[in-house]
Amino acid sequence: MNHLRFLRYIDEVARSGSIRQAAERLHVAASAVNRRVQDIEEELGTPLFERLPRGMRLTAAGELFVRYIRDRSSQLDQVRSQIEELHGLRRGSVRLVASQALAPFFLPDAVAAFRRQHPLVAFQVRVGDHLQALERLRAYEADLALVFNLAPEPDVESLAEIEQRLVCLMHRGHPLARRAGGLRLRDCTDYPIALPSPELGGRQMLDRFLVGSSIKLRPAIESNSFEFLRACLHHDDTLSFQIRIGAVTEREDLVVKEIEDRGFPRGRLMLAALRGRQMPVAAHAFAQHLIHALQAI
Repeated sequence: MNHLRFLRYIDEVARSGSIRQAAERLHVAASAVNRRVQDIEEELGTPLFERLPRGMRLTAAGELFVRYIRDRSSQLDQVRSQIEELHGLRRGSVRLVASQALAPFFLPDAVAAFRRQHPLVAFQVRVGDHLQALERLRAYEADLALVFNLAPEPDVESLAEIEQRLVCLMHRGHPLARRAGGLRLRDCTDYPIALPSPELGGRQMLDRFLVGSSIKLRPAIESNSFEFLRACLHHDDTLSFQIRIGAVTEREDLVVKEIEDRGFPRGRLMLAALRGRQMPVAAHAFAQHLIHALQAI
């Protein structure tokens, strides 16, 4: 299937915007990539790329052709997966982009449980926000997205959704950890606050709630790393906020407290795929596995 390999050259140049970078990723000579691009352009009778001083940019014809390449690649993955299923091999791969909150516990547990039944299935997992999830789904770089607060899009299909509340997370030695029941948000203002960066979904929900409140939360620490924020909770009676599914504490010295303020934010965790796309068999099976895992929460 050499012709498919040569089509991949076009796709890689489109992704990287550079003949040289595409060649490095493909582990071939840059001259070979350039020659194949020129051959296909000659065959089609139109340029696929604009040659710019700092790289390559798709023409309108190039965008159409790259879409064709990615559709064809996706269909080939589906056929390969179906052939493997016919032979009972149960091989395949799953490409997933997921919110950072799922990375420490929920997602590794889900993948491990699935691989116990399908040990020959390989996973490629990327951590990203809702915008990166859309980009990867549309570029056929991900079969599934499991992300927080994914906005409705006409080309994206929701496979499952669960509501998620923001909760307060703290070390078990924190003074507030000894209180029975939940907390009021005002209870948190006397302590250092470690918050996710403003571009992250949970932080955006919290900020919207605070706009209509007299309570002011001034973060002592901000980070786009949830792992770093959790580590900060071991120092200086620091508090943080996290969606409930990401606030698993059984394996750490941390405590979760519900925030009891009326109207405190709730968001949606969505499992999604590109509408109309036939997923590989392994990805479809893992989607069903995730739906059951989410329903059990």
